[in-house]
Amino acid sequence: MKTFDHLSVIGLREWVALPELGISQMIAKIDSGAKTSALHASNISTFTRNNQTWVRFDAHIGSRTRQHTRTCEALLIDLKRIKSSNGQMQERHVIRTPLLLGDKCWDVEFTLTCRKAMRYRMLIGCTAMQDAQLVINPGLRFVQEKPLFETPC
Repeated sequence: MKTFDHLSVIGLREWVALPELGISQMIAKIDSGAKTSALHASNISTFTRNNQTWVRFDAHIGSRTRQHTRTCEALLIDLKRIKSSNGQMQERHVIRTPLLLGDKCWDVEFTLTCRKAMRYRMLIGCTAMQDAQLVINPGLRFVQEKPLFETPC
């Protein structure tokens, strides 16, 4: 990782992976104005596994022009009321999964929401950036190398 003191520098857009969900590469928008991270998902449903509530969803990992989905399952962490970018309150499912960015890997909470009108299918919020001690240089894009999916978290 390229660093500034003890902080790693990232750009406004970065390649990331979600290895536990089987997502090897996708572009994330870095948004320090958003507290939580979000993943574009549809067909969201809950089910019980080993007396715990899980969520199954279709993660949209392609672009608006090259649509691609992957069915994923994750432990449901919470249901949160979030104010969306248009100011409306939404109840969203929350999952926690490892995020791989450059050579860093850490657990990030994502809310599952419809982002089909948005250009980027994933948004990385300030909580995730703080947890990994990342700083953003908004004048740069793709500062870090594409993640190697085989890298263990």
